[in-house]
Amino acid sequence: METAIARHGSPEVNDSLIHRGTNQSGMRDHNERLVLSLVRQHGSLAKSDIARMTGLSAQTVSVIMRELEEEGLLLRQAPLRGKIGQPSIPMALNPDGAYFIGLKIGRRSAELVLIDFLGHVRSMLQHSYRYPAPRETVDFVSNGMRQMRGELTPAQDKRIAGLGIAMPFELWNWADTAGAPRDVMDEWRHRDIRADIQAQCDFPVYLQNDATSACGAELVFGQTGAARDFVYFYIGAFAGGGIVLNGRLFGGPTGNAGALGSMPVPGPDGKPTQLIDVASIAMLERALNARGVEASHLWTSPEDWGEIGPELDDWIASASQALAYAIVAASSVIDFEAAVIDGWMPKAVRRRLVDAVIAAIATIDGEGLKLPAVREGTVGIHARALGGASLPLSERFLIGSTTIARSA
Repeated sequence: METAIARHGSPEVNDSLIHRGTNQSGMRDHNERLVLSLVRQHGSLAKSDIARMTGLSAQTVSVIMRELEEEGLLLRQAPLRGKIGQPSIPMALNPDGAYFIGLKIGRRSAELVLIDFLGHVRSMLQHSYRYPAPRETVDFVSNGMRQMRGELTPAQDKRIAGLGIAMPFELWNWADTAGAPRDVMDEWRHRDIRADIQAQCDFPVYLQNDATSACGAELVFGQTGAARDFVYFYIGAFAGGGIVLNGRLFGGPTGNAGALGSMPVPGPDGKPTQLIDVASIAMLERALNARGVEASHLWTSPEDWGEIGPELDDWIASASQALAYAIVAASSVIDFEAAVIDGWMPKAVRRRLVDAVIAAIATIDGEGLKLPAVREGTVGIHARALGGASLPLSERFLIGSTTIARSA
């Protein structure tokens, strides 16, 4: 399983690409987030590095880092001795500084994950089903949180900073596609799942679209390199995605920006259809079922689908063509540096899909466009659950919010 890790890099960064700090009073919260964001990005930094990157005075940085250390969010590392002067002392994130819970509600399964401040998975639970039901989901969360929190010490439990829910918006509209009873799916229309779960928690609960949350996981935990503008596709039961601009997740005023599953692409007959109707794993499931093949392993065994047969080859061919058109179309609007593809699938299948997308893009007329580099996601199958956990992390400790709905 691919687990999330903190991103590392060289302290040498382009000052034009980072958020500048402020020495004015009343802005400590912003500056603390700035420091934590930089330390997360680079693994560890000395005070002098942060002062140079942010433009903050050495005294301001010293005060901030001392307070973050006292709060248990930063840890001192071994001194680095140079040729002259006093040794510098790098500071790194304390893994036990804070904990976060992520909940993914999908069309075929739910996941609950507990991560530490570095993004390392401490505990994970999964529940598969034919279709999601609100009451069953709340019970899964209640029982799962009780189990996870029971494994923490009282001191660790007090450091749970929030729970993030990653789920499809307007889930009730997917009744027919998900093969679910309409009355059960209609319950989602009248239930406030965030409020239901918030009633059981003594920490804030946040909500975001599932594919957008997966994009957030790639941004916060993934190995995105120097890319600060990328389009992201997550291929689950249904295809979706998100957009990162200037190093921040961009959701737009309603959180629906990057609704890539709805992007028009050529269908099998050449007529326009939506990406979701071609590139979703549900389409592969449908093809297998048509041949009389039971396909539940697509949802229960995402690490290894085993031998599927020609249906997988056909699905990769059609999905890659649709994704290629979606990437080229997106590139006509935003000058993306990269197009990242991840999903609920084995690594080998993801690699085949990405290779096929690269080949398909080469056949499309991209004159006048600077097309992005296409590459695999680095978080993996649990990106949506980890993205849910990243919501309270981003909202409370990093620069740039990734949430749309949150607790009062």
